[in-house]
Amino acid sequence: MPATPMFPLQTVLLPGESLPLRVFEPRYSAMVADCLSGDDPAFGVVLIARGREVGGGDVRHDVGALARITSHVAQGNGRYQLRCVAQQRFRVTEWLPDDPYPRAEIQPWPDEPGEVVPTAMLELEDEIWALLQLIAGARGIRLRDRSEVFAGLPEHDGHRLFGLAARVPMGPADKYDVLTAPGPQQRLAVLREAVETVTAMVRFQLPEGQ
Repeated sequence: MPATPMFPLQTVLLPGESLPLRVFEPRYSAMVADCLSGDDPAFGVVLIARGREVGGGDVRHDVGALARITSHVAQGNGRYQLRCVAQQRFRVTEWLPDDPYPRAEIQPWPDEPGEVVPTAMLELEDEIWALLQLIAGARGIRLRDRSEVFAGLPEHDGHRLFGLAARVPMGPADKYDVLTAPGPQQRLAVLREAVETVTAMVRFQLPEGQ
């Protein structure tokens, strides 16, 4: 399998998520140019464990998602505005030298078999909706209708859970746990715990009496 271009970021990308990206660092400009010149304009996105996105020397996690470029604007001097959509997740089997940009050997990582009880999925959606209502109330903003917020979710349990997770304002560590859950049943448990954590943090920050 040919080496895959890699873009380590300080964020986690879940399958199905959209990723707007501004590219200006020379090595990633070269990566984007190579991707766009090929038949499959895609690269891997992994979470940086330590370090920064710019300058190199970062330490990277070994599970990520492929990001396919769906539109781009070349702004000159090696600068690009990209819009990407995440596809399947993968495991890195070997990191290669960063020459001229990060690359790795990867293997697709499909979900382990398993289904989620429909009532458990509905309960999770209720919990996420309650959290979003709580956040909207705390910020004094109007929340869209529930049908709009949950529109477009996939039918497949594993993919649906990725879609639900993308709607929860969680930190990168919790999001990475969602990404690395082996299958739907484990992902459900991890996501419910993340929703509980975020809900508790929001409630803690509310003034007394709210």
